[in-house]
Amino acid sequence: MARWLILVGVILTLVGVAMHFAPWLFNWFGRLPGDIRIESERSKVYFPITSMVILSVVLSVILSFFRR
Repeated sequence: MARWLILVGVILTLVGVAMHFAPWLFNWFGRLPGDIRIESERSKVYFPITSMVILSVVLSVILSFFRR
């Protein structure tokens, strides 16, 4: 269990560094068709439905490879 937690931590750190130093790689995420964005003068509401479905599918595929 500890190895998996370390691996997940390293992966999250690498993704965070990539998002910080190369933001143009991740500009598309969160702006896909199907992501709902409501903006008014006083508030902003954002529902990343399509982005989260894609993220869920990708993570499911990755985890299925590790389970085998």
